[in-house]
Amino acid sequence: MASETDRLRNNVREKLTRDQTVYSMTVRLVRSIEVASIARTAGFDTVYIDLEHNGFSLDTVGQICIACIGLEIAPFVRVPNTDPAFIARVLDCGALGIIAPHLGSAEDARSIVRAVKYPPAGNRSLAGLLPQLHFRALPAAESSRQLNDATMIIGMIESPEGLAAVEEIAAVDGVDILLVGTNDLCSALGVPGQIDHPLVREAYERCLNACRAHRKVLGVGGLGSRPDLIKEFVAHGARYVSTGNDLSFLIGAATQNRRQFA
Repeated sequence: MASETDRLRNNVREKLTRDQTVYSMTVRLVRSIEVASIARTAGFDTVYIDLEHNGFSLDTVGQICIACIGLEIAPFVRVPNTDPAFIARVLDCGALGIIAPHLGSAEDARSIVRAVKYPPAGNRSLAGLLPQLHFRALPAAESSRQLNDATMIIGMIESPEGLAAVEEIAAVDGVDILLVGTNDLCSALGVPGQIDHPLVREAYERCLNACRAHRKVLGVGGLGSRPDLIKEFVAHGARYVSTGNDLSFLIGAATQNRRQFA
């Protein structure tokens, strides 16, 4: 049995277990390990590297993940698709969570669980020494157990199909968080850009009810420009908040700085 100092910890999972809100910064621009320290200094609990909307290499992903682990910032990765082979490579790079876009059914969710978890929960292949465990050589049964316990699955609800199946998706064992992708959901519902539309509020309520029924966590995404809405959804029970990405932060701060000299 591993000692307490050998145990793999995920600060996000631990905070959610205590019903605390966790805050995430999306990484789309910065390709160097400094972004991990920036996230920690700014007070974020996690970063998620967005491979759906940028061209980062897996080498870049691995370097950022390892830097985050050393600073106890949980590194998550949004994958561009649900290919099990690609998901396995992302996890072997050091990710402590997979953000799966465009879930449309319970079977979609189960396929992610199979790709992320080691047997008996899934069918991920054991790679041996991994960065999440600081490359310690633990018995296979112990390393598999620790990685299964610490690695999180965040399923994105961002389509009418996903919304219709949200109750069944939330019921899938192994899924930890349902993250509403507000922008894509708005477009799919026919109200692009209208993030406070009644249809969007109804969608959040439906997702929250599904999460409560199955003891899962509701996540808020795509609302970085509306902190008032984020606070409202957190007050109603959301506990995972994607606040925005490094690119938008840089543009926003640079624009504000320039305007003060006008």
